[in-house]
Amino acid sequence: MLLNLHIKNMALIDEIDINFNENLNILTGETGAGKSIVIDSIMLALGGRAPKDFVRQDAEYGLVELLFSVEDEETRKRLLELEVPGIDDGELVLSRKVMGARSISKLNGETVTLARVREIAALMLDLHAQHEHQSLLNAANHLKLLDRYGHEKIDPLKEKVKEAYIKYSKLKEELNANTMDEEEKKRQLDLIDFERREIEEAKLKNDEDLDLEKRYAKASNSKNIAEKLSSAYRYTEETAYEAVDRAIRELTEVSGYDEELSAMADMLAAVSDILNDFGRNARDYMENNTFSDQEFAQIESRLNTVNHLKAKYGSTISKVLTYGAELEQRYDNLLNQEQQKEQIRIELQNQEKELAAACEELSAERKRTAGELSQNITDALIDLNFLDVRFEMVFEKLEHYTKDGTDYPYFNISTNVGEEMKPLWKVASGGELSRIMLAVKSCLAKADKTETLIFDEIDVGISGRTAQMVAEKIHRIGSSHQVICITHLPQIAAMANHHYLIEKKVNNGKTITSIEHLNSEQEIKELARMIGGVEITDTVLSSAREMKELAVQAKVNCVR
Repeated sequence: MLLNLHIKNMALIDEIDINFNENLNILTGETGAGKSIVIDSIMLALGGRAPKDFVRQDAEYGLVELLFSVEDEETRKRLLELEVPGIDDGELVLSRKVMGARSISKLNGETVTLARVREIAALMLDLHAQHEHQSLLNAANHLKLLDRYGHEKIDPLKEKVKEAYIKYSKLKEELNANTMDEEEKKRQLDLIDFERREIEEAKLKNDEDLDLEKRYAKASNSKNIAEKLSSAYRYTEETAYEAVDRAIRELTEVSGYDEELSAMADMLAAVSDILNDFGRNARDYMENNTFSDQEFAQIESRLNTVNHLKAKYGSTISKVLTYGAELEQRYDNLLNQEQQKEQIRIELQNQEKELAAACEELSAERKRTAGELSQNITDALIDLNFLDVRFEMVFEKLEHYTKDGTDYPYFNISTNVGEEMKPLWKVASGGELSRIMLAVKSCLAKADKTETLIFDEIDVGISGRTAQMVAEKIHRIGSSHQVICITHLPQIAAMANHHYLIEKKVNNGKTITSIEHLNSEQEIKELARMIGGVEITDTVLSSAREMKELAVQAKVNCVR
């Protein structure tokens, strides 16, 4: 149930706090007072798009916050499965802060994506926005309504169809991929054969390129290396070695007088050994690391070959070799294409049988559910002054498979005696559509256990006796659900368990929207305004009081 709505800096709203209650909550007010702002704000918090310039011009940000209590155990269990944070205490806070083109949504204080917000919101409430009844004119929505009504039994069957359809589609793709004419097949074989031979003949070895790059760098700089090493050898041989040897002789003559002098002489002897080792290594290196022009050309050619293959088939030798193995497999597959096609064709036929059976099972359950839904909608329509109504769901079969099965169902209706049944979009007027949508919503609310229903101008196009019957129907829905309803009809407003007035005022040169929870006397005055318009006479007030009394009696009759 929606406990509280907090709105700040949205359109004409500076800051308001609305505490909603159980049963039927009615919101009324003059045209332009800001009723649509309340609904737009709720839709925004639930993941909807923000209307252009929705945030007040004098504000840095706009904020909408919804506080729910989660009373239904099944809903609580589903929220726990969705890992909603902090749901253990039975409360859920959804908020959305809008700052220019950016917005931040939070769920119990944790930042979440809009997709996650919409998923959670669908469990908490059902919002009927203005003109939503027009969606009934689209037959594609009829299937969605049916599946939603029978979701407990239909959803597992839909999942079964979806899994079978995915496998079926994959096999179809494989079959199509294995279908080509002989000329194309030959072209593919020739290309694959060329590429695999190119890789095979190169006789690549893992990490060979790393060794080649080192050898190439060494070979291409061999002249410079030789010059520098020869120079270093010459300096040590002619200068450093001779100087160290002379120093050793000098120290040796006096080393017997002091142990420290002897240690220093030993250090110089070690240096002499290192110089000897360096000289020997330098001579060996110069003898063994010479590169002829032929050797350099061979290294360069091999490196070019390796780099060429890496550029064509993979960034490393390992990837090139893997690609080569894949080519072998593709070559064998093409050679055995007909055999593989036949195997895939057999698998596809078997999978189609499985898919067809799953679709039939789903269709059978939908037809059973459609009968139940149609009867419930018929009963609800009779409550809404469709006295001679007949309502049913017609099923047609698609010529192709989809992930949702092969059903194409749509609503048929007849609203008068002797009138043939026709598709809903060919018959219903605007006022009839709004009542039909109300009937559908009342049936869905029972099926999916939605705790809160919000109706924005569900009363469009109705008046008189029909308006009274719609009011009584909304009250009956409110007896088992929390209903928040924006209305212009006094008949509906009179049925309120809780009545809120939305007004537009000017404070300090600024237009703002406010909302007030009315007491009994204030309710009478608001009903009088809705009945009489500008001038509220004693007669109008008396009519409003009488309408409220009749509404109280109607509520008692509804319970009976």
